[in-house]
Amino acid sequence: MAKVRVQVWRSVQPGHVQTADLTLPACATVADAIALLGWPETAGCGIWGRACTLDTVLTSGDRVELYRALTVDPKVARRERFAQQGARGAGLFSARRPHSKAGY
Repeated sequence: MAKVRVQVWRSVQPGHVQTADLTLPACATVADAIALLGWPETAGCGIWGRACTLDTVLTSGDRVELYRALTVDPKVARRERFAQQGARGAGLFSARRPHSKAGY
C-alpha cells in the first residue's frame, strides 16, 4: 500500500511553532493527521497557506497548517492604532517639508 509523507504545523501562541512529520496511508485526510497527533480542534486549517477542509485528501509533500482563532478583529485593531496616532501623524503626507503646501 502506498504511503504519504506530510508535515503538520501549528502555532499554540505567537512566536511558538510545533511541527510533526507523519507517514500516513495514501487515502488519509487532514482530519486523520490531526487525530493521529492527538492535537485539539483548531479554528481552521490549510495546506501550504491555502484554506482547506478537514476532509481534504493529503498528497505526499503537503504541509498542513493548523490555525488558531483571532484574538482581535483586524479592523478594530486598525481603528484603535489610528486613534492612538491621530489624524495628523498618519497617512501618506504626514511627514512633509516645513512651510510646504499640503500634499507636497
